[in-house]
Formats: sequence, C-alpha cells, structure tokens
Amino acid sequence: MERFIAKRFRSFGGGLSLDTAALARYTDLIDLSIGDTDIVTDERIIDAAFRDAKAGYTHYGDPHGDPELIDTCCRAWEEDFAQHIEPERVLVTASSCLGMSLVMLAILDPGDEVLVFSPYFSMYKEQIELAGGVCVEVPTYADEGFEIEKERLEAAISERTKAMIFNNPTNPTAMAYGKDTMQLLADTAAAHDLLIVADEIYTSYMFSEPFMPMRTLPGAAGRTVTLNSFSKNYLMTGWRVGAVIAEPELISTMQRINGALIYTAPSISQRAAIQALHDRKSIRERYIKEYRERVLYAAERIRSIPYFEICEPRGTFYLFPSIRRTGLGSAQFCAELLNKAHILAADGAAFGETGEGHIRIACTVGTDKLREAFNRMEKLKF
Repeated sequence: MERFIAKRFRSFGGGLSLDTAALARYTDLIDLSIGDTDIVTDERIIDAAFRDAKAGYTHYGDPHGDPELIDTCCRAWEEDFAQHIEPERVLVTASSCLGMSLVMLAILDPGDEVLVFSPYFSMYKEQIELAGGVCVEVPTYADEGFEIEKERLEAAISERTKAMIFNNPTNPTAMAYGKDTMQLLADTAAAHDLLIVADEIYTSYMFSEPFMPMRTLPGAAGRTVTLNSFSKNYLMTGWRVGAVIAEPELISTMQRINGALIYTAPSISQRAAIQALHDRKSIRERYIKEYRERVLYAAERIRSIPYFEICEPRGTFYLFPSIRRTGLGSAQFCAELLNKAHILAADGAAFGETGEGHIRIACTVGTDKLREAFNRMEKLKF
C-alpha cells in the first residue's frame, strides 16, 4: 500500500504521543512526558455542557463558531487586555493544533518559509510542512536563557520567509518573554513584511509578570494571528476547542478550509467554553496555582541532582533541563530513565536542533508523584 500514500506523509513524524507500550510494561510507571492536565475539568464547566446538551445543543452549529462564545471571547479579551476585538476577527476551532494547521494552510504557498524559535513545540514542523511550507529554525540556547537574539533572527530571514511562530510562554523551555523581545519581533516583522503567528495557549501560567498578548503592541494587531486554546488555561484538553483571532480576510479563508475538514467545532464543547470564560478568574486561582507550585518544586529538585542543569522557569507547566553532564544523547537518556527508573520523559530532540541534550518534563502529576519520580532520579548514576 505504500505507493498509494502521498510522499509528504511517508516520513511524517506526527509529534509527541503517549508511549502506551511503556504504560503496559511497568505498573509503577510515572509519566512526565505528555502535557495533558491531570485535574478533571471544573465541575461548573461540565454541568454547563450537560445542561446545554439536554437543552438541544447537539446539532451542527455556526461554522464560524457559536455566536455566544465568540461574543464572550471578545468581551473577555477586552476585559483582560483592554483591546477591542470584533466578532468577525474570531474563528472557533476544534483545538489550537487544528487552528495552527488552518493558519499554515491559509497562508503558505509551496516553498514559503516559516521561522520557528528552537526549541519549539514539535508539531510546528509538521504543520508547516503539510501545508507545503519550509520550517526554518532560529536557534536559542539554555546558556543564554533561551533569549531570542536579533542577529540570528535576521540571518534566518530570506525572500521566501512569510511568517514567524512565536510561542509565549513557551513549550518546552518554560520561558516567558517580555515586552522587549516582543517589540523586537514586531519591529522585525514590520521591516520584512512578515506575519506573526502568536501561539498563546499558556497565558495563565506566568510566574513573574502578567501575560501580555503580542497583538496588543502598538501597530502589531494587523500582522498578528493569535491562537488561543481552552485546553491548558481551563484544563479542557479532551474537549478540543480553541479560537483564532486574525484579520477578517484570513479568518474567512481559514473558515473555508475548516469547512472542508470538520465544518465546525463540537457544539457541546463550545458551550462548555462559554462557561469557562465566565469562571476564568476563579479557575485560575483554584487550579493554576497548583501547577505553579509543582513546577517550582520540580525545578528545586532538579537543581539538587548533579547530572541536570536547568534555567529558571518563567511559565507553563514544563521544565527543560539539560542532561549534557551525563554524556548521553537525549533519546538514550530517556531510554535509561524509562528502563532504570520507570519514568517517561520527552526526548528534547523532538523539539528542534537545540533541543538535543535536554529532556522535557511535564509537571502534570501531583507533588507526591513528582517527589517519587525525583527520588528515583537521584539514585541514578551516569
């Protein structure tokens, strides 16, 4: 059957996935590899979805998105960030992963280049390439605090560059970038006539300063596409619902593509998202604090283990320690960690060229499980 498979799919990596074989092999496995929130979605959100399902919200909805959800998104954005958003600039999507794919399909012609800051979320490369584009890595390094350096950014731009993807705060590195970095990107995009695709799905997980959206910078909104998700901020990973904010012309194109793929996001999930936005402040206070405490605890334990090195985490619920002191590559280290300590972590090389020499740890288990995981890690010798 291979000859029937499109060539672009034959070497398709497909991003990160759960290692089900490892789960079956070890009954005491601790999984720190996948960024799926372990806390069940808030009961108020579940109850609202159940109520609206019983009320008849079980049919196809508006392909643009539930009008009430779009209005609620616009109102919440204005309340949180003091920027007005018109409904025609919002498209509801079945997850931000689909949203990113829709953006790439809408903007890329074959051979167009998209800049990503490495280490980067592993699916970006596939999303770019499946749309016919070329993924161009702009390296950042742990010993520089994963800062985005102007000269390296400029050197990566060519006449085929069309956009850059900017994830803030960042999966996998746990970095959060401030206004100076954002202004650098906005100025560069304006100077080279580029689009900024702002992946902003961890906005509640900021540790040292409030989150600032890219599109709120003066003059940036017109060339910024913003991806939001309910998965992480509202612990709704399984509901598969997100939103894209962009100029109406791009939203219209994305909606046409979306119509050919799934027509519209799940109606019940959209109703749940309305309730999530209504309760967003209490949800942040109740749940996000828990993940922050886990990250800070895990970072402290990592610093005490001689074969690890780590930058101070600034956001998300991930950590991206270096394992170079072990002398092992990332894949080999992950294999040792699994076989000797029964712990799953993500191979840093999956996140781009500068991810090699690192592993990603997702703090999506409770503190007791994290304590057990690091107790096991402390016993390993390299």
